[in-house]
Amino acid sequence: MIRLLAKLLIREKPSDPPERVRAAYGVLSGCFGIFLNLVLFTLKLVFGLIAHAVSLTADAFNNLGDAGSSVISLIGFRLAAKKPDRDHPYGHGRIEYVAGLLVSIAILLMGWSLFRNALGVILHGGEPAYTEHFVPSVCIMAGAILVKLYMFYYNRALAKRFRSPALNAVSFDSLSDTAATTAVLISALVTHFVKLPEWVRPDAWCGLLVSLFILYTGLKSVRETVAPLLGKRPDPAFTEAIERATLSFEGIGGVHDVIVHDYGPGRVFVSLHAEVPANGDICEIHDVIDNAEKYLSEQFRANVTIHMDPIITDDPLSARLKEQTAKILSGIDPSLSMHDFRVTRSPDGSTLLFDVAVPFACPMTDEALSGQILSAIESQLPGCRADITVERTEG
Repeated sequence: MIRLLAKLLIREKPSDPPERVRAAYGVLSGCFGIFLNLVLFTLKLVFGLIAHAVSLTADAFNNLGDAGSSVISLIGFRLAAKKPDRDHPYGHGRIEYVAGLLVSIAILLMGWSLFRNALGVILHGGEPAYTEHFVPSVCIMAGAILVKLYMFYYNRALAKRFRSPALNAVSFDSLSDTAATTAVLISALVTHFVKLPEWVRPDAWCGLLVSLFILYTGLKSVRETVAPLLGKRPDPAFTEAIERATLSFEGIGGVHDVIVHDYGPGRVFVSLHAEVPANGDICEIHDVIDNAEKYLSEQFRANVTIHMDPIITDDPLSARLKEQTAKILSGIDPSLSMHDFRVTRSPDGSTLLFDVAVPFACPMTDEALSGQILSAIESQLPGCRADITVERTEG
């Protein structure tokens, strides 16, 4: 169904900008989700009331909350597709992350509401459910399960295609709804066919377990949507691919300090340092860097900026001191690495200038580590001092 609607309404073309296609599918998913959830809400509410089924009525309002979540996702996609302006030069893409967070909060609120409702029935009792209109109620629940599984399937597929936290949150919401309605269906069957004491409320206990599952799903979704807002570490595979592609250009001998700024889907900014020969022709090297920036930007659909780091490659003394410094670092901690190594000479001796890359897992403080490296260099390399910059890396 969603594919048919996409063919009729979106009419995607290979030449369409990725942002336009992403926004179109997000809007289509949101509108379709609103329609389906309103239909389920109406049917469940009507039969929940006439069948005196507290759990089915609560599940109906769960679908109403899902419709509201779809509205939030829809607004998020529309706003995220806005072009950059004076106040937001990097675009509005992070609004989609905010929309995903709001959907996650809606899941948590609904889970808490279901938990309180189920606990109230367990503690205080209520009118027996499904004494009438049992068959149509079961049919509606079975149909709702199939609808929600379908919604999970297509939202999950779209979330993977467009790497959308908002659609991912909606897909998890649909899956939690499937579990909730399944529990309500099971409790209805047990209530109707199994003769139990009046104080035993299987529908309420099932509802309690389902509400806990929904709360867990909401917390997981919150974590996934908050991470990009806070600035999570980039995918290691992405940075490694960036480094490999950069090193493929002749004249670039090393890559470090790869930084990825995520301003929303399709709005990724990458900066990195490329090591180039210090004695090379500056115009030729500049052309290489320009070509690398253009290639990386097109290949990874990101705005890439490369900083050139000139490295002396034909000085025997610098090469020897660099090798000895690397051994000192390895002796202190094998996980340490360095870059931007250069040597300045004066009548008083040589000064080694370099950056030390330290994994976040290293327990030593930057100050303690710098002191240990400086002491080792002064004792093992007579006449040498060091000017060290410590930077924490992913490791």
